[in-house]
Amino acid sequence: MTRRWRRGSRPIAPNRRQASRSGLVTTTERSVGPDQIIGILGGGQLGRMLALAGAKLGLRCQVLAPEPESPAFDVVRRITEADYSDEVALARFAEDVDIVTYEFENVPDKAARFLSSRLTVRPGPRALTVSQDRVVEKTFARDCGLGVPDFEPVDDEADLDRALARLGRPAVLKTRRFGYDGKGQAVIRDGDDAAAAFSSIGRQPAILEAFVPFIREISVIVVRGADGEIRHYDPVENVHRDGILRTSTVPARMTPEQANEAARMGEVLAEKLDYVGVLAVELFVTADGGLVVNEMAPRVHNSGHWTEAACHCSQFENHMRAVAGLPLGSTARHSDAVMENLIGADVEAWRAIAAESGAVLHLYGKRDQRDGRKMGHVTRLTQLT
Repeated sequence: MTRRWRRGSRPIAPNRRQASRSGLVTTTERSVGPDQIIGILGGGQLGRMLALAGAKLGLRCQVLAPEPESPAFDVVRRITEADYSDEVALARFAEDVDIVTYEFENVPDKAARFLSSRLTVRPGPRALTVSQDRVVEKTFARDCGLGVPDFEPVDDEADLDRALARLGRPAVLKTRRFGYDGKGQAVIRDGDDAAAAFSSIGRQPAILEAFVPFIREISVIVVRGADGEIRHYDPVENVHRDGILRTSTVPARMTPEQANEAARMGEVLAEKLDYVGVLAVELFVTADGGLVVNEMAPRVHNSGHWTEAACHCSQFENHMRAVAGLPLGSTARHSDAVMENLIGADVEAWRAIAAESGAVLHLYGKRDQRDGRKMGHVTRLTQLT
């Protein structure tokens, strides 16, 4: 892929370290505040929101992403348009920033490890290694003493038949890697053709999970600082449609004991990973009141978008604080909230939403509207209960 380093249409000056050595930067030109340059791997809406949050703190951001016209490109100081496997581009990127983070969990862990040999990467590459493979992820959570669905790895149809014989039906077949928003998944029920289900996910290495008869889905967002301090946001109740998150509501319908346990589970995972930054953990609430880990995401998360409108310090700002080694901000909530994703044509109502009292609209600046694509979100606030 062609590598492009650019900031708008203007020529790019030498990177900051080179400029400092050449005398182009003086102490009088430094900004008041952290004055760090944060490199972000990934240029989607999460990278965009991270950069916006970092700007409030005086942090400047540079994005590396392979997709042209990525949403984050509009709001950062400089972009590197290159593939994550391009080590020449990665090396140049590392020379031009102080710390690296990432906006999504499918950044190749090899790229994160390459960068971590040159500068600090937060969260560390191990978080990517664990979260990118569902078998590794479930094994890790189980080894941390947390409840997970019973599961079996599946590499071929014979494995699938053996796994179904042990776990029974219904069961959920998922690709081990790269699934998101319900993609790469198939539920196998009584009478279903298992081979057809395996074909539907591309006959890729997979995991078969026992079906969890949950009554609701929740998630908890925790943040762990570079000094080991850890805080959490109130757990939220999530509603999915067609595999895509539609709404996140806080407070969730759960007991204080369940809320405390959800936070504890997120904190355990963050501690075991020696994690720095925001970590999201999706959980099932079962009929007996138990909590089961569905998956974790080593990044800011869609189910935490409400925090930018309903909390004193959003998940995005707290992630940037943690990455930069700054004190964590308050995770307290000042309002109840319902966050709704604007997916595809939903975004066409943006003008009416903008006129709503108590509604906080956030559009992602995407130019290509299509079915199933997240174009923005709205958070509707009500009085704290």
